[in-house]
Amino acid sequence: MPKIKIMTDSACDIPQEIERDLDILILNFPITVDDKGYMEREDFTNTEFYDILNTSAKIPVTSQITSPRFCEAFESLYREGYTDVIYVCINSKGSSTRDAAVLAAGMFYEEHPDAKDTMNIHVVDSLNYTLAYGYPVIQAAMKAQKGAAPKEILAYLEDWFASVEIYFAPYTLQFAKKSGRISCAAAFVGELVGLRPIISIINGEMKIVEKVRGDKSIIPALLKHAQKSRIPETPYCIVYGQNKDQGDELSAQAQKKLGAAPELICEVGAAIAINAGPRVVALIVKGPRRDAQ
Repeated sequence: MPKIKIMTDSACDIPQEIERDLDILILNFPITVDDKGYMEREDFTNTEFYDILNTSAKIPVTSQITSPRFCEAFESLYREGYTDVIYVCINSKGSSTRDAAVLAAGMFYEEHPDAKDTMNIHVVDSLNYTLAYGYPVIQAAMKAQKGAAPKEILAYLEDWFASVEIYFAPYTLQFAKKSGRISCAAAFVGELVGLRPIISIINGEMKIVEKVRGDKSIIPALLKHAQKSRIPETPYCIVYGQNKDQGDELSAQAQKKLGAAPELICEVGAAIAINAGPRVVALIVKGPRRDAQ
């Protein structure tokens, strides 16, 4: 019987109690704040980081997880007798972390050629962020605990990533502007006239799908796009930041509009908040498979 380890990185935003309960291996992103190094999920809570983000002199920056760290993880799992390691990574179009994992897998097999027949390393590119890959990682870990075969878990992940869509909105453009996600000119004009972008992430690509005027227009717009894309009765998730009230409102309105409660609601973590800002809301839905359209 296979012994499977589900592995991911900290931009997945999986709550830590779920990480522990399902024995998911999460590698944390290094974060630099005003020239001082930290580790996401270790050195501060999400709430503490929102305060750091609001008061830091310079916008914090993340660094990729390095190949040596992946090698250490693979070595440890090999010693523990795992037959399959399924690593689901942050969007490769926005991070080089996937490349570091692939490089580390090659280095590991060079060091342990016999492991090619005893431990399979599967690197799965989520092409996404936050619970858009955190949620399916949770499901994959549950499947592994129930004895599912690696092939079944990988097929589930492939199907999810071929159909998942994020719709999110920052309540301020300050951080998106600084991180380069939105141009300075667009951010400046948007703040002046009170415009808020509704942004989609699909297939790893970020796109402004609508601009609405004022904070009160954000949640109705998110729900409109989610309703249009979501396959009825499929699970959906909600993410929010420092603005828990808006997260609660989005959850309540989503239950009415989508006909079911969200499968998971959680805070956005540091790696995501750096780019989206500490005040953000997002809906994550499963739409039709894009390769079938």
